[in-house]
Amino acid sequence: MSIDALPPLRAVIESMDLWAKKSLGQNFLLDLNLTRRIAREAGPLEGRDVLEIGPGPGGLTRGLLAEGARRVLAIERDERFLPALAGIDAASGGRLAVELADALAPDEPALFARHGLTAPVSVAANLPYNVGTALLIKWLTAPSWPSWFDSLTLMFQREVAERIVAPVGGKTYGRLSVLAQWRTRARILFDVHPSAFVPPPSIVSAVVRLDVIPDPEPAPLAALEAVTQAAFGQRRKMLRASLKTLGVDPLPLLDAAGIEPTLRAEQVPVPGFLALARAFDARH
Repeated sequence: MSIDALPPLRAVIESMDLWAKKSLGQNFLLDLNLTRRIAREAGPLEGRDVLEIGPGPGGLTRGLLAEGARRVLAIERDERFLPALAGIDAASGGRLAVELADALAPDEPALFARHGLTAPVSVAANLPYNVGTALLIKWLTAPSWPSWFDSLTLMFQREVAERIVAPVGGKTYGRLSVLAQWRTRARILFDVHPSAFVPPPSIVSAVVRLDVIPDPEPAPLAALEAVTQAAFGQRRKMLRASLKTLGVDPLPLLDAAGIEPTLRAEQVPVPGFLALARAFDARH
């Protein structure tokens, strides 16, 4: 049997009683044309290895394999989906590996070694809404860079997608924007209407692609996280006030970074925060 000869997803879900669990943030994409489109946006995949998070009944998994992925490693915490995924593995000729785990927990390179994947991999996922942002931050704050992935093609709530790509000066520009735009080039590809999901969520979703910048401007990661948390934690205040939570006099830091003390966090571009992190690290 080939991937295209597998039963429709709705039939698989009904025959195996695979209803979505709200507690796990599950919303299934049943339109295989849409999941194939997402897989194409994650490409080119021919001969490449892919990490998928939360495959559920396997709609996107099918698309990734059909688009030529050499091997797909799917991390799923709900064991109810294992039989459906086993059927996809058989139809693909053994190109699917499934790890039963919480997506926030694994050491990805160790998983790749165990399942025969070669880094850097592409990541593609219809992320569960309740862990999507946490997962992205985990990946963007890898201690060594470039990391084990070279691109991320991910579905988020539209409001999260807007925060990822937000330009400086806007209300949605924040810590996530700085982290994402420091180490990747991020863009929103397209929106996905609630009607595409079962059950339909109450909000519009969006597919985002983030391509790794292999040599981003250097900055100490811990210091960057500290200064962005302080600045955006009190974003209505001027930086000369909000940065006092760092425990040092903010004025010399701002002077060293070339930033006006009267600016607010949303007015500082990514390079400014990187300079501020270097200044904080040097004095902390």
